[in-house]
Amino acid sequence: MATTHVKRAFKYRFCPTDAQAAELSRTFGCVRKVYNMALQARTEAWTMRQERVSYNATSAMLTAWKKAEELAYLSEVSSVPLQQALRHLQGAFTDFWQKRAQYPKFKSRKKSRKSAEYTSSAFRFRQGRLTLAKMDEPLAIVWSRPLPEGARPSTVTVSQDAAGRWFVSVLCEDRPTMPEPVNPAVGVDVGITSLVTLSTGEKITNPRHERSDRERLAKAQRSLARKATGDGANRAKARLKVGRAYARIADRRRDFLHKLTTRLVRENQTIVIEDLTVRGMLKNRALARAVGDASWSELRSMLEYRVGWYGRDLVVIDRWFPSSKLCSTCGAVAEKMPLNVREWTCCCGATHDRDVNAARNILAAGLAVAACGDGVRPQRSTPGRRSSVKQEVVPPQRARAAAQLRG
Repeated sequence: MATTHVKRAFKYRFCPTDAQAAELSRTFGCVRKVYNMALQARTEAWTMRQERVSYNATSAMLTAWKKAEELAYLSEVSSVPLQQALRHLQGAFTDFWQKRAQYPKFKSRKKSRKSAEYTSSAFRFRQGRLTLAKMDEPLAIVWSRPLPEGARPSTVTVSQDAAGRWFVSVLCEDRPTMPEPVNPAVGVDVGITSLVTLSTGEKITNPRHERSDRERLAKAQRSLARKATGDGANRAKARLKVGRAYARIADRRRDFLHKLTTRLVRENQTIVIEDLTVRGMLKNRALARAVGDASWSELRSMLEYRVGWYGRDLVVIDRWFPSSKLCSTCGAVAEKMPLNVREWTCCCGATHDRDVNAARNILAAGLAVAACGDGVRPQRSTPGRRSSVKQEVVPPQRARAAAQLRG
């Protein structure tokens, strides 16, 4: 089944020459410098209650900065990544004003991600060879998978991670395909022991990548802590070992989540999940490490963009819906359901596995959203109660199909 054209980023590793590595390192530093100076100017205007500094104003500042003698090195690198840094800062402020993110932070030389974005005017892509501005030779990219046929990249982002690896991300149009789904809908309940429990009763064990590599990571961090502070070579080597340990954990976790979400989207037309407050859970010291290792937010993010690629539906029910305490057989709600209770028996006599029961209730709530909008949560007399589910706009044919599934 084919879908419409979408923008997709294809990420590859590459091995730069010494000259290319030096040029990219200078570009990363200039991008960070421009971003921080623009943020400083906008913050000062914000603090002094002055007129808000716009993107156009920071663009004019960049032109003036290049002419200053102490900032002459800004003219030695491509101007496109510097301009893109200002656009990224504008996007960060837009998210802050719309209350989607916190106030933008300054970039750190040691901790912030090293990256630079090039638009089509700053690179040349011909016959599978990518050459960036200010470079004479193309990048030695390891093409682990082919780009879409006839692809014309619109932007290219070059980055270096904490493990010292170089990556290039190529953004281009694609028309992804996916076979027809096997199942009409599935409810998904996330957890710690079982990362995902499906309404079909299947449980997928949490691989706990951070826990399995915890000893290796701790050893690398202890070695780093013993090194003298500063920019010494030994401390740089120890920091690189820590970065490699983190990269191994992140790579394995991301690979597992990609495979899991691809399977869920391939097999099901509609996927129903809960809207969890992961940020709040991370404040719980007893659960923070396990919740962070499970990476529920990344799981949801992957589901969100994959359903858009392949023409599937994702329904998110409200976080206050009592999926664990609600009996999926009779609809009764238990008064209490501590986390240590993994199986429970309802007053109707039905015995439930906590996670499977929750997944089935999540599915029922999602199908109710698709069919009629609401109505699965038991009515309560408490005023100001939040809605049981988030309202989702679905095509009429999908709503009729959901109603048929519910019988």
